[in-house]
Formats: sequence, C-alpha cells, structure tokens
Amino acid sequence: KEASPSTCPGYSKTLQDELTCSICLEYFKDPLSLDCDHNFCQACITQFWEGLATNVSCPQCRVTFPQRNLRLNRQLRNIVEAARELRLPSGSEPEPERLCEKHKEPLKLFCKEDEIPISLVCDRSKKHRDHTVIPAEEAAEEFKRNIQTERQKIVSEFQQLRQFLEEQERLLLAQLEKLDKEIVKIQNENVSKRSEAISHLNNVISEMEGKCQKPVTELLQVRLS
Repeated sequence: KEASPSTCPGYSKTLQDELTCSICLEYFKDPLSLDCDHNFCQACITQFWEGLATNVSCPQCRVTFPQRNLRLNRQLRNIVEAARELRLPSGSEPEPERLCEKHKEPLKLFCKEDEIPISLVCDRSKKHRDHTVIPAEEAAEEFKRNIQTERQKIVSEFQQLRQFLEEQERLLLAQLEKLDKEIVKIQNENVSKRSEAISHLNNVISEMEGKCQKPVTELLQVRLS
C-alpha cells in the first residue's frame, strides 16, 4: 500500500522544511519572496529589517539588496494553506518537557549566574538559593531580544563598513580624475613649448635661407658696415 503524505515521515519532514519560515520556524504567514528567492513571513522579515532605511540583507544567505524589493509568493501561500488543511505537522510542535536530571522535575526556571535551566526544587536548594532566578519563558524572551539586538548590530556594522568603502572608492576615483587632468595639462604644456621651439627654429631657418639668397657683394657690404 502506497503511503500518503500525512503518514510518510520523510515526505512530511521535507515538505515541512519547505513550508517553514527560517526566522519563526512556523508555517509561512503571507510569505514574501526576496530577490535571492528565499521566502519569509511578512511580519518576520519586516521586524528583521526594522530600523534599516537603505540596504537590507537576506537573513538566510546574507545577500545584500539596495532596496526592499519584496514579492508576495501566492503559490507558496496556497501550498501552506493546503498543508494546514491536511494537518501536516509543523515545526512548532512542543517538544517533550525536559526534566531535571537530579530531581526529575520540569525545568521551569533559569539561573542567571550559572546560565542553566533549573527546576523549582533546584531553586530551593543551597546551590541556587542566593542566585538570580527567572521563569524559563522570560529567559527565552530575553535571549530572543539579545539575538535580535546582536543581529541588528551586525547588520548596522556591515552597513557602516559598506558606506565607508563606498566613500573611499569615491575619494580614490576623484584623486585619479584629478591626476589624469594634471597629466593632460602637463602634456599640453609640453606640446605648446615644443611648438614654440619649432616655430622659432623655422623663423631662424627662414632668415638664414633669405640671407643665403642675397648677392655676395651685398652680404659683404652688410658685414663691412
């Protein structure tokens, strides 16, 4: 008997990857296509690019675009809706609850000093009694915010570096253009000087040729005088 898409784990996993946004790890919602052909939820990519005015980059392949050129991927949206109707498993299904190895209790808290998840029993123990402990969900939200901040920082630093390189390129091109004009000016001055020298020589030659054409007696009279 041929397995259906909803009962074949390999098929379902492959389709799930194709229909899942790499930012939120959930089924696409209003998927938008970038120029690099990667797709993201409209809300996810908008939030990822928040605060960027000019150049933006793909969160997946890091290709940079000069402007926000987004296209609604209607075909992908229709496929996602069909997958929802088939009730294929999404990437956001909750994992089995993790337990503390020592107390076999759910890890519902997070210890900031040790940077590890702990259980309610661990929190009451001597080891963590004087530590700063917060709910695991709150720690996860803080981690997400830190990741988003670091991501924006990296994007901003790359944008500043790109602007610096573009400015350096403009300065170098301006210097080359100025140097080229100076070289042309020097060449023109040399040509002008050579032209003047040639003209002077031509005048001297013409004068000498004129004198050579006069009678010898006239030349002697000029010399004697």
